[in-house]
Amino acid sequence: MSEKIKILYVDDEPDNLVGFKASLRLDYHIFTAVNIPEALGFLNNHPDIKMVFCDQRMPGKTGVEFFEEIRRSHPLPVRILLTGYTDVESIIDGINKGNIFRYVKKPWTEGDVISAIEEANKFYMANSMLLIKNDELQKAYNELNKFAYSVSHDIRGPLSGILGAINIASDIDDVDEMKKMLFLMEKSLKKLDTYIISMHDYYSLQRGELKITEIDFNKIIDELKPLYSVNSKTNNVKFNINVNQEQIFRGDEVPLKLILNNLLSNAFKYQDKSNPNKSVDMSIEVQKNLATINIKDTGIGILGSHIGDIFNLFYRANSQEVGSGFGLYNVKSALMKLNGQIEVNSVMHQGTTFKVTIPSI
Repeated sequence: MSEKIKILYVDDEPDNLVGFKASLRLDYHIFTAVNIPEALGFLNNHPDIKMVFCDQRMPGKTGVEFFEEIRRSHPLPVRILLTGYTDVESIIDGINKGNIFRYVKKPWTEGDVISAIEEANKFYMANSMLLIKNDELQKAYNELNKFAYSVSHDIRGPLSGILGAINIASDIDDVDEMKKMLFLMEKSLKKLDTYIISMHDYYSLQRGELKITEIDFNKIIDELKPLYSVNSKTNNVKFNINVNQEQIFRGDEVPLKLILNNLLSNAFKYQDKSNPNKSVDMSIEVQKNLATINIKDTGIGILGSHIGDIFNLFYRANSQEVGSGFGLYNVKSALMKLNGQIEVNSVMHQGTTFKVTIPSI
């Protein structure tokens, strides 16, 4: 059963309020106010009120003046003027200043009011959808601006590094010096390759559909572990894994791997190099149709003031390692597709723990 439409009726004549509510209370959720301050109280306490009926002849402030006020403070409710006068100027004033959707003559009939409600509800729904689309469009526009900047900065950077190394190498005859230049080129190309892969992950998440299969976390970890074994040995970082799955779990393997890969990559990348006991601990437990993933590191940590921003597109919390700015944004996007949640706890120079929970589908 759909929720009743919430309507506010403002009139300084109590008999009118009683009649309005008595006629419509079975089909609509009616609020009534005998003055402007009381009406504003209802609007403040009930932001889901969809439409406001107001009598033009109110003490202290006309209906048009009231609508002009709430047009700024409460723009969403549709405004309908009730008037027992045929003053054309007053109606025109209401349309121009109060931006009223419609006016209904007094004494009103139930049919006139219901007709106004139906039309106003259609307008409210259409306007609400337009606001949502505008918000989505603004978000897309902001991301496009960030994307354009990121492409010019993060792609041109590695390319400039490669071109610079080539220019220097053209005047080098020493083999050892040439190897150093080749190493710099390789480093720049790997950075560019990582950035391109992150972009591919980003667009795959935005456009892709879920493909539900049975998930074996032990198998996924067996595939991911070799990717970090070399890093673990060369950088002296202990890599501890514990998987406890005794029941079937269903989900999409691709975003799951993306989440694990990005979080593990950051855990190794942002280790505190001065710590002699560096480690990355990952635990996965599946029970009661819920997968709980904890990834803990002994890294440099994240400032508390930055934690609220780390999942934003192209955001970089520190400069120890230069990232693409896609990683944690992609993690958040993947979790949204899987209806999952993520929590972050971090202490500077002690480490960070990410806790991810994902329900079985």
